[in-house]
Amino acid sequence: MLRRDFIKIASATTGLIAAGQPWTAFAQGVTNGVLNVALNPEPPGLMIAIIQNGPTQLVAGNIYEGLLRYDAELNPMPGLATSWQVSEDALTYTFALKSGVTWHDGKPFSADDVVFSVDKMLREVHARLRSSLVAVDSITAPDANTVVFKLKYPFGPFLGLFEVGTMPIVPKHIYDGTDYRTNPANNTPIGTGPFKFKEWVKGSYIRLDKNEAYHEAGLPGIDGIYFHVIPDAASRAAAFESGKMDVMPGGSVEYFDISRLKALPKTDVTTKGWEFFGPHCWMWINNRTGPLADVRVRKAIMYALDREAMKNVAWYGFGKVATGPFSTTTKFHSDDVTPYPHDKAKAKALLAEAGYKGETLRLLPLPYGETWQRFAEMARQNLGDVGIKVELQSTDVAGWNEKLNAWDYDLAFTYLYQYGDPALGVQRNYTTANIQKGSPWNNVSGYSNPKVDELFERGAKEPNLTRRRAIYAEAQKILVDEVPVAWLIELEFPTIYRSNITNLVNSAIGLNDGFARAKVTKA
Repeated sequence: MLRRDFIKIASATTGLIAAGQPWTAFAQGVTNGVLNVALNPEPPGLMIAIIQNGPTQLVAGNIYEGLLRYDAELNPMPGLATSWQVSEDALTYTFALKSGVTWHDGKPFSADDVVFSVDKMLREVHARLRSSLVAVDSITAPDANTVVFKLKYPFGPFLGLFEVGTMPIVPKHIYDGTDYRTNPANNTPIGTGPFKFKEWVKGSYIRLDKNEAYHEAGLPGIDGIYFHVIPDAASRAAAFESGKMDVMPGGSVEYFDISRLKALPKTDVTTKGWEFFGPHCWMWINNRTGPLADVRVRKAIMYALDREAMKNVAWYGFGKVATGPFSTTTKFHSDDVTPYPHDKAKAKALLAEAGYKGETLRLLPLPYGETWQRFAEMARQNLGDVGIKVELQSTDVAGWNEKLNAWDYDLAFTYLYQYGDPALGVQRNYTTANIQKGSPWNNVSGYSNPKVDELFERGAKEPNLTRRRAIYAEAQKILVDEVPVAWLIELEFPTIYRSNITNLVNSAIGLNDGFARAKVTKA
């Protein structure tokens, strides 16, 4: 081992032990295992109805539950609901709930909790779900084990809203009549899930213990989880390398460390468990003024970018080159679109045709670490090779947000989740109604096409899957031809874990609801 690596591992381990983090290694003989999982950044809270960032979902998704789970093909599976029926007119959804379920404080779970969670609390505090609930006319509980959703109009993606991060079910007896955002239970979350909150030592770890009264027989298959807060990527990698971590969730380490960690004895890597999110990376292109308002310049950018090389160099071979606005894991993705292979001659011809005069374009890298900086530098090189002048304008996360919120950019890297359905995670980036300052997650490019608006509106309200597919295929063709943004990579976030952990990833949201079904075998 190189001296610098020894120092890195030693300092990581010493610092973590000093911080009071208890290592519960398998070698200690804990029945079925207690997993040590890297966590970064530390979540601002664990009330998943209010906070939906990645670390919160990773931890709290194993405390709370939704009515449904989803497999890797995004087919619904039972959760708190055992079965569901959809009326012929696609306006009424009836869910039969599992009986005998209790909250972690021992109180019984019922349909009243579902009605309260969705119709009252989530409508108020869950911004992403709130926009979908506009389609819901009423939510009722005919009895303790039945919930009925009646819609104002058919909403194609409705059955995809019920996973724990999108529609978490919370205890009515704790939250009804309170200020949701300041309720003390936010600090000691109580769910129905397979793990119970035990303690949180800020800056150090979050501990979850097995829910002995869990409603699914034989689960959870492990005794508990320690989520260790380790802010530095090198220290996280060193902690796994030294045997102190058992699971490194996707994004825990830099991509250049993955091959070294993967080569360790009894270590596995998987890219599964992100199908619901479909992380999609592109460069925002400010369509409003200057040379980028010309579709020929935007097409030239697409031909100039060597996206295959970007995937192989910046992302060490992980991911797929994006064909357009829909991830391949998002419903209704179509490959029947114009391809944009790396073609410098074609890019130069388009620039000449557009009369590009060599104006300098400002490019904002995504300030998420070394991989993203390398990504931006490769883009600058590619664009420079065809004569497009690019100036990198590095910022911190707050500065990146501020510039995109104010549309103060020419080109900017980003990636967004697609949530399995174009009406939930794609439409927001391309429709005219979503051109609003103040958010880096809506239609930041300023692209506007009434035909695309109409197609997305029809697609969201169409209950027939065949017709939805045709509608979205047409939308994809138009978007890819008009290049409102430069699609780059369908990102993959590899999870690294010990080989004696089985069935760790078992749904389309991966670790966010998967630890209950994992098991530890003898190393």
